[in-house]
Amino acid sequence: MVKGYLGIDAGSVSTNLVFLDEAGRIREALYLRTQGRPIATIQTGLRQLAESLPPRVAVRGVGATGSGRHLAGVITGADVVKNEITSHAVATSTLIPGVQTILEIGGQDSKLIILRNSLVVDFAMNTVCAAGTGSFLDQQAARLGIPIEKFGEIALRSRSPVRIAGRCAVFAESDMIHKQQMGYDLPDILAGLCEALVRNYLNNVGKGKEILPPVVFQGGVAANAGMKHAFEKALGLEVQIPPYYNVMGAVGAALLAREKTVRGLPSSFKGFQVAQVDFASGGFTCDGCPNTCEVVEIREEGRVIARWGDRCGKWSGALAERKTG
Repeated sequence: MVKGYLGIDAGSVSTNLVFLDEAGRIREALYLRTQGRPIATIQTGLRQLAESLPPRVAVRGVGATGSGRHLAGVITGADVVKNEITSHAVATSTLIPGVQTILEIGGQDSKLIILRNSLVVDFAMNTVCAAGTGSFLDQQAARLGIPIEKFGEIALRSRSPVRIAGRCAVFAESDMIHKQQMGYDLPDILAGLCEALVRNYLNNVGKGKEILPPVVFQGGVAANAGMKHAFEKALGLEVQIPPYYNVMGAVGAALLAREKTVRGLPSSFKGFQVAQVDFASGGFTCDGCPNTCEVVEIREEGRVIARWGDRCGKWSGALAERKTG
């Protein structure tokens, strides 16, 4: 029987699942597009994992992270639910001991994590501007008619990158169009865009932060060789891309689940059959006080299993009392 730990990183653009065996080896890793359907995507991932893993598998712990971590935790029965900063830091420091700086750029946001002696001492996040994120690069690749997988390869052919205004996604796109109309070569425009987005990242997310080596670049955008080269050029440092760079949050969640359940406590995991269960999400606005909280509600086979979003606990607290009563 194979025993191990499941990690789920439920994000707005991608949902990633990882299965670690007891020795900490990654046995399976899935990177799925969320496409606005987080519950269905998690279920798809569980179904695919169940098919790819050996017939007899014992999941000893489950961890959830990402912007949809509470949702993932509720529908799977996760043993630990942690934020992305913690999950990425744990994964990277485990796979690359001694790492001091983590550059993480995902589909909708970007992060910078500073570690010293394997502990997070500082971090910054940018969840406001789309410039430099995976979704923005996907959009520009589609507009230019090139596969996103070829973006970095083409950018590396540049001999003289064009200066692009990268402080805003709208300005960056309009500046790119202007440079195209002026007749600049595509590799120079793409390389210029990568350098502009790196400048934007370092001037905003990295402002005031001491970036020391080893530097690790992860998240979906780390697949773009043009962005890696631009970071190395701007920092004057080697930038490493770890194995499983695009699912590091899920790796960290699985490692945290192993840490949580190492005492031998049974896992709360509901099983891979969760993939067949009928879940529904909804919400309502509470008018009980001037806060007018937006309450999120999750139903399993028509039964309410979770609520959150209320500041006073009127709805979530009543549900918790009903479960334990």
